[in-house]
Amino acid sequence: MEVALTPTDGAERPAEYVQALDRGLAVLRAFDASSPKLTMTDVAERTGMTKAAARRFLLTLVVLGYAHFDGRSYALRPRVLEIGRAYLSSLQLPDVVLPHLEWVAASVRETSSMTVLEGHDVVYVARVQGFRIMTVSIEVGTRFPALLTSTGRVLLSEWPEESLQALVEASPVPSRTRKTITTPRRLLQEVERARSQRWALTDQELEEGLRSIAVPVRDASGHAVAAINVSAHAVRASADDLRRKVLPVLQQAAARAEADIATKLTPP
Repeated sequence: MEVALTPTDGAERPAEYVQALDRGLAVLRAFDASSPKLTMTDVAERTGMTKAAARRFLLTLVVLGYAHFDGRSYALRPRVLEIGRAYLSSLQLPDVVLPHLEWVAASVRETSSMTVLEGHDVVYVARVQGFRIMTVSIEVGTRFPALLTSTGRVLLSEWPEESLQALVEASPVPSRTRKTITTPRRLLQEVERARSQRWALTDQELEEGLRSIAVPVRDASGHAVAAINVSAHAVRASADDLRRKVLPVLQQAAARAEADIATKLTPP
């Protein structure tokens, strides 16, 4: 995995652009769930920096308390959560939608979540655990490639065709299970399906035995600002079960959430 040292969505860099901050954040993004520990060489390779530059940024993070060095490799420390906590604490959307997620989880007795789109990923911003144990570990702040998830496909279905085509061609989806859809043609078909039916279902693509169904949540202007889903183990719920029993509950919750968004988050 290589972490790009470029502004979000290809935006032009203003004269005041701080390259050092860009590079420092790229070092932080080099760490992920599959690689919680990295050597200086690993970080240099993932960010495209020289080893000397990677070492300077890593040592700075250690001094500031954002990283730890054990003599061979580096790992992030809990203090990095402070960076995301400021965003989550200022984000009102999860607070508005959370009661509706709780109602969904109680109604279908499965885990319900909300994600937002950030670049080419979905980020979980609210989650209510169901009454049954899930094998996949997902918490607020967890991110996955949008094309891999039901919520991501719902949100990407609003993208212009050209942008979606470019994303599919430029961002290969990792094959996590034997059922993961990775070919560009089929991925485009799935997003198109989500566009036409206004919901999406993934069947054991993220993890073996895990199915998920999602619907969009729109603001007062009709723009999909988030997506909510229900995840269930394949042993307990077939794809047809999710469509017949869970989808109507999700759609009702989304409608209620949208009414609250229109009244609570829309400026007067």
